Amino acid sequence: MPFRALNLSPQIMQAVRDAGYTEPTPIQVAAIPLISAGHDIIGIAQTGTGKTAAFVLPILMKLAASKPTGQPRRPRALVVAPTRELVVQIEENVRAYAKHVPLRMATVFGGVSERPQIEALRSGVDLVVATPGRLIDLMDQRVANLSGVEFLVLDEADRMLDMGFLPPIRRIVKALPQKRQTLMFSASLSREIEQLTHQFQQSPKIVQIGRRANPAETVTQFAYEVRPHLKSALLLHLLGDPKFDTVLVFARTKHGADKIARRLESSGIKTGTIHSNRSQNQRLRALKDFKSGAVRVLVATDIAARGIDVDGISHVVNYDFPMHSEDYVHRIGRTGRAHAIGDAISFITPEDQGPLRSLERFIGRGIVRKKAEGFDYNQAAPPRDERGGGARVPQRKIEPRLPGNSSRGSGDAPHGQIGWRFRNASSNNRPPRRSYRRHRGAGDARPAFAELRRARHGRQRTR
Repeated sequence: MPFRALNLSPQIMQAVRDAGYTEPTPIQVAAIPLISAGHDIIGIAQTGTGKTAAFVLPILMKLAASKPTGQPRRPRALVVAPTRELVVQIEENVRAYAKHVPLRMATVFGGVSERPQIEALRSGVDLVVATPGRLIDLMDQRVANLSGVEFLVLDEADRMLDMGFLPPIRRIVKALPQKRQTLMFSASLSREIEQLTHQFQQSPKIVQIGRRANPAETVTQFAYEVRPHLKSALLLHLLGDPKFDTVLVFARTKHGADKIARRLESSGIKTGTIHSNRSQNQRLRALKDFKSGAVRVLVATDIAARGIDVDGISHVVNYDFPMHSEDYVHRIGRTGRAHAIGDAISFITPEDQGPLRSLERFIGRGIVRKKAEGFDYNQAAPPRDERGGGARVPQRKIEPRLPGNSSRGSGDAPHGQIGWRFRNASSNNRPPRRSYRRHRGAGDARPAFAELRRARHGRQRTR
């Protein structure tokens, strides 16, 4: 089906052609007519399938078709996303598709000065793309007036729930007009997402493309079994293959990501890093360098799993195996996008065997175990200060989570009806604390080092 069959306006069609697209993706084919007709929708699709264009194109067409009312000019469309990186990616898409449409937009996210964002909102905008935390801050300052919003988009809704953003989302929705069109997009349809639809939407249409939470068929998945002290050496060995030309490496911790990057840089491999301790400018620069090819490898924590939209990533490497099956799907969704071929590689230590088998049950397929040709698996451990990667968390008790056992009050991270629950052996089985304040650093709040600095000086937050 060509794009012209979706009855987009000439201005939008021209922008689509300028971007080099001729045929819509399945999620776009299914969602755009429903959104154009005014329906609330729940869009469920794998990462990398064109969800952003599925809601941006019809919203832009509707905004262009009607003139704004009221003075001063208030936002008519609001897109809420969980991370700064994703906000920037959405902004890039909006600007590309709106190049022939008179549109004023603003981005709102933490980690940077509020002043330009405040000035943009006060000058009047049509569309705002925001993270929850900074948007709440500006609402509290009476800068962000959302009383004129006609279209609300909750992008990566499942991720926002996982990060503890439900309370601020409720506040944001409460500030909106009841008469609006609400679009919710997610990689999976969990019980928590279904509950949100009853609260925020009116008779939504469900658009589900492909199998729930399943990796794209264009991604080839392998698992390399390796002892923990050899992971760094194995990564360097694999990077010796020129086919590994654009590589995204996932680490479990910020400290681990930095150690991996230092090890690669010391071996002459241009490397960037993205995690919550990096400033916004540092993160954007790393992403820009990765896109341009200035760096060959980008090392990231899960904060970037849904915020990186880079064409042509050849390999995703799970240096540290993810804690949750959904995180695995989102990580490897960074490659094999838009029908391209990509490889997903996971380093599996002995303690990862159980989670790996659980993952295979979750995605409904086995992952091929491989041995790297020419790699010496009998190497002795390097000196302690030369080891890369994140420190392993203490041995964990892994328990299956049964349907309906996802109460937020229990402290378990909500990952739908299937997943793993991890408990630290030294915690007397107490569930981890969850709070919005704690999770803001993972998405859009001030950098985590600021929190550490306060802790060292014995100061407590007053906000």
